[in-house]
Amino acid sequence: MSRGHIPVLSGEVATFLDPQPGGRFIDATVGGAGHARMILEKTAPDGRLLGLDRDGEALKRASGELESFGDRVTLIQANFRDILPAAAAAGFLDCNGVLADIGVSSPMLDEPERGFSFMREGPLDMRMDRTQELTAAEVVNRSSERDIADILYRFGEERRSRPIARAIVRARPLTSTGDLVRAITSVTGSPRYGQIHPATRSFQALRIFVNDELGSLEGLLDGAMTVLAPGGRLVVIAFHSLEDRIVKNRFRSAPHGRVLTKKVVTASEEESRRNPRARSAKLRAWEKTNVQQAN
Repeated sequence: MSRGHIPVLSGEVATFLDPQPGGRFIDATVGGAGHARMILEKTAPDGRLLGLDRDGEALKRASGELESFGDRVTLIQANFRDILPAAAAAGFLDCNGVLADIGVSSPMLDEPERGFSFMREGPLDMRMDRTQELTAAEVVNRSSERDIADILYRFGEERRSRPIARAIVRARPLTSTGDLVRAITSVTGSPRYGQIHPATRSFQALRIFVNDELGSLEGLLDGAMTVLAPGGRLVVIAFHSLEDRIVKNRFRSAPHGRVLTKKVVTASEEESRRNPRARSAKLRAWEKTNVQQAN
């Protein structure tokens, strides 16, 4: 396990991904490298791993965590929707498995300057890839009230999207996460102990929109199914219903494969106590077959 990073559902990932010595695997969200380390250990002595991450800072951390594995590791900064060209460039076509632990990473939430957390004062950024131009500040300050309401409802399933959008427009210009929280709570009221924070859904929606997370997920699923060899497995961990629904439907409709998880896999009570992030994790797995074996 990597220092300071607790990979969710690690045992379940190992079971469904089934990494074996000499195998070639892609970690499409290498992040803190906890899952990557497990894969490299199980594929020793000569298995190889391609790690992708759109966040350059996460990639630097992963490089340090995985340094001891030497040339068994290849790291590329890329959106996981580009898994096919990345795999082709690195020699990972017809690989044995792909893992994607999607959503925002814990380090992103813990760094106020990234602007992902409503619990920490910081700039309204929310970019996973800091080289892209669009930020959350641009969305809330330049979009129409109707467009903001649509974003909050579509990507955050926020039932009070219209009055919150109206409050955001009235509060312009917004420059910090605190500004956004105050605009939201002017509609919802202050957070109550033991209940979900009223800014949760709005922050989620803006983050997903800024990073085109659902579009990227769809690209990942198509690309991953292409790069896998017959018998190769795709394991995806999602953290909210919009992502999980896309994964479930794509796995069920894929013509040349079979779903390995008839029901979604979630964390045990013990893991949820040890790692609160695991509470909302939803794992699904799929195996590629030959055309003649397809369901």
